Amino acid sequence: MNGSDQGTLFELPAPEIEAAPPAPGASELAARLPELVRLGTMSWSFPGWRGLVYAPDAPEGALAARGLGAYARHPLLGAVEIDRSYYEPLGASLLAELAGQVPRQFRFLVKAHEACSVRRFPEHARYGRARGQANPRYLDPSYAADAVIGPTQSGLGEKLGAIVFQFPPSRQELTPEAFAGELGTFLSRLPRGVKYAVELRRADWFGPRYFQALLDTGAVHCHNAWSAMPPVLGQAKQVPPPARHPLIVRWLLAPGEAYEATRERFRPFDRLAREDQPTRAAIARLVARAAARGVPAIVTINNKAEGCAPASAFRLAQAIVDASNAPARAAP
Repeated sequence: MNGSDQGTLFELPAPEIEAAPPAPGASELAARLPELVRLGTMSWSFPGWRGLVYAPDAPEGALAARGLGAYARHPLLGAVEIDRSYYEPLGASLLAELAGQVPRQFRFLVKAHEACSVRRFPEHARYGRARGQANPRYLDPSYAADAVIGPTQSGLGEKLGAIVFQFPPSRQELTPEAFAGELGTFLSRLPRGVKYAVELRRADWFGPRYFQALLDTGAVHCHNAWSAMPPVLGQAKQVPPPARHPLIVRWLLAPGEAYEATRERFRPFDRLAREDQPTRAAIARLVARAAARGVPAIVTINNKAEGCAPASAFRLAQAIVDASNAPARAAP
């Protein structure tokens, strides 16, 4: 037996991804956050986070598969959003591997496969022959249960915070009443025992009929900082309290910003490029009020919000602590 043969017989375990030392004050700040609040980011495998979340020499190619353990050791990152699942359903074994890297109290938001919520496939090359065509799996509860909910629940178990159904802008005319009716029927036919959240990207669908569909099915509204939607506090003031328990917030963009242009401008996401203090303050107030009422909250942050999601988490955590200690005021 020669040396090359031994290399195939005795494989060494992949080295663990090391975490970066916490930023000064991060651990103390985490200890002051309300217990029911979990902050996180949208995905986690960004090389620009080396030195912030990961050790400076962490291998770039290993972050997606093995970086969550280091990510979860960051004192302020107690949740994460899996957005890869929007583009392809993920199997239970892969999700179980991810869940195995994080502690018991950690929580995942999982975006449902787009086939569940896209009425017609966009005119984009990645859809191949299906682009521009009607989607036969749109709001199909059997497909959602088999391809998304079952594997997600099996793989993540108690670490699953919610499954998010994101409804993108649609060029097809659909009245708020018609959409709410379809949505309510879909949600009512999904398996029980999982928290479902709905994120809208069309303001005209956000209204009483939509709220009633959530109330009727036990789903919650996913508050989103997104240019085409009302501000997060404006959303919370309209959504009935049961439909925001737990509170789920996705901090995506500053008002008036475009997603693709912001992504190119903010790369490699290693620093705050442009702070959005009004949105940060609004989310902090909303989260602090929810926590004061015993409502759990999960906030996930995009790099496009301010340029660097982990740095935004630090600033948001401080804002939540400040809001929690401020005198009581009228709030949603």
